[in-house]
Amino acid sequence: MSLCFIAQRIHPDAVTCLNNAGIRTRYATAPTMDAVIREIGDADAVITRDLGFSEEALKAAPNLKIISCHGSGTNRIAKAAAATRGVLVTNAPNTNSRSVAEMTIGLLLAVVRRICEADRAVREGNWEFRYTRKGMELHTRTLGLVGFGAIARHVAQIAGQGLGMKVMAWSPSVPADVFEAAGVTRAESLDDLLVASDVLSLHRPAQGSGRPTIDASALSRLKQGAILINTSRGGEVDGPALAKALAEGHLGGAGLDVMSPEPPLPDDPLLGAPNVVLTPHIGATTEEALRRMAMLCASQVQDALAGRTPPHCL
Repeated sequence: MSLCFIAQRIHPDAVTCLNNAGIRTRYATAPTMDAVIREIGDADAVITRDLGFSEEALKAAPNLKIISCHGSGTNRIAKAAAATRGVLVTNAPNTNSRSVAEMTIGLLLAVVRRICEADRAVREGNWEFRYTRKGMELHTRTLGLVGFGAIARHVAQIAGQGLGMKVMAWSPSVPADVFEAAGVTRAESLDDLLVASDVLSLHRPAQGSGRPTIDASALSRLKQGAILINTSRGGEVDGPALAKALAEGHLGGAGLDVMSPEPPLPDDPLLGAPNVVLTPHIGATTEEALRRMAMLCASQVQDALAGRTPPHCL
């Protein structure tokens, strides 16, 4: 009987699905790479979330046939080593798009209306907060989207139709007719997007260059008082440069569901920066998204172990 090793907790329906298909399952005793390396043994398949799967773990699993990634990003998977071994790598695209889009809008509203600060003020007896902190109305403001994949398109729909924002996006890989069909203005360059945006929201996968897309120079091109939202990858933003732009008052606020590194170090300047809402990478953490991701992972494991090519094989 085949064995699927699960590095981090997934929706129980997916475990049941695997077991009903005659595939044994075993969880790692801890969600760490050390535990995976120590315990994966003779597993035929592995499902992993943001922990990824290292080359050392691959070496520790001689029977492995598939690494099934619970999400769309695979930047923490040793893909080259897996390819050399003939081990399939799959992801679960578009299963969490709506949830992450809703998180993006939630962060934006929290930042522009200073909701977290207001909550603290009420709990501390500071009712005068309402006279000292102004919010921003989003209606007619310009939302700039860096990237225009599934998540960004959901964000565009919610922001445009729901909040009445003007939406622009920049993505070199997306055809012009996709922007037109979505009713979104296509920016010719990242710089054009930066200078036009009242709110900038990041939705590109990690670029692999090791350099952030939004560095100090890019931040300086944003409007005075602009808002930055990041629900994509922490490394896409230069954290110290962002903290500096916030401290100096050039930016009006930021909402970050992702940081670099994760979790942040105790001395990360963003932890003390003004008007920043921070969440611990929970954009995809809804019941619905978690189930969709896990079930797709389970389905692709079944495909691979039955000798079929999974639909989202990288």
